[in-house]
Amino acid sequence: MARLKYLDQADLAPEHQDLLKRNINLHRILTHSPGAARAFGVLGGYIRHGSTLDARLREMAILQVGWLARSPYEWSHHVKIGYDFGVSDADIVALMAESAGEASGLPALDRLVLRAAREAYVGPGVAAATFAALQGLMSTEHLTDLVVTAAFYCAVVRVLASMEIDVEASYMPYLEKYPLPAG
Repeated sequence: MARLKYLDQADLAPEHQDLLKRNINLHRILTHSPGAARAFGVLGGYIRHGSTLDARLREMAILQVGWLARSPYEWSHHVKIGYDFGVSDADIVALMAESAGEASGLPALDRLVLRAAREAYVGPGVAAATFAALQGLMSTEHLTDLVVTAAFYCAVVRVLASMEIDVEASYMPYLEKYPLPAG
């Protein structure tokens, strides 16, 4: 159960009701601070709609962070969103294998993107060797967008955990299809 009340549009001043145009639990908690919700939405919106990074790779990086954080909310939401951007069931299974240090059959760029996301999550950031390898495979703009994406979602999973935000019922099937590891 969330640590704060989930707000609805009726709970917000008229000038902030647009913050809940996407009425998901994360936004319903963030609107306790409309300014923070707006700032959060600007970067999240850029990552989703303005980033130059390939959308499938973006979602793979986000899923990697959600998997490592064992974040039911992030994982379930981005399994669904990932499907919308070309992530396949085989990709998800491969991501789990990569996370366990097993062979995945993914292309080199995909494996590097996942490694970068893992390194960003564990900290302090993407390792020099991984960064250099990615520089050989993507533009500096794409690489910057990848690092920003991984770092932003490291923050997202910490907000979700700190606020104990619940997974909406409509996202539970994705969590049931691909349960997070115990522990």
